[in-house]
Amino acid sequence: MNVGGARQAWIGVGSNLQGTWGASPDRQVAAAMQAIDRLPGTRALAQSSLYRSPPMGPSDQPDYANAVMRIQTRLAPATLLRLLKRLERHAGRDPHGVRWGPRALDLDLLHVEGWASTDPALQLPHPGIAQRAFVLRPWAEIDPALQVPGAGTVAECAARVAPVGIALWSATP
Repeated sequence: MNVGGARQAWIGVGSNLQGTWGASPDRQVAAAMQAIDRLPGTRALAQSSLYRSPPMGPSDQPDYANAVMRIQTRLAPATLLRLLKRLERHAGRDPHGVRWGPRALDLDLLHVEGWASTDPALQLPHPGIAQRAFVLRPWAEIDPALQVPGAGTVAECAARVAPVGIALWSATP
């Protein structure tokens, strides 16, 4: 269950629906970050501001609340991913929902320090992150100089992607 030593990992946290942890997406995200901080052998190190972003998938859904957090964990990446998926289900996510559709909680394991994987069950770094402004903008806020294998620094990736429709979260769009 644990790897030899603690390593840092980055998690994208998003929601655009009410779920079991909150009546609004921003509350779902806040509750998810607290739950991640309570995972075994894990502690939160940093978290970005909350951003509002348009949906990546079907456009007939609410905007997302998105953030990125950095953790330190002793969990193996596969175990961490499994626990993140469990948190999603506990928060009310339908595991059989529409791809890129609305969801109560979306947790993406973005990158794990010193770890790379092309296994379809656990691709690290997460595929597509270098093109997703809703991930890069909050990530650049907390770790702009972090080197993403094969992509450059988080800040460089963020500079290459237009942040269309992305803004700091407020109660009203």
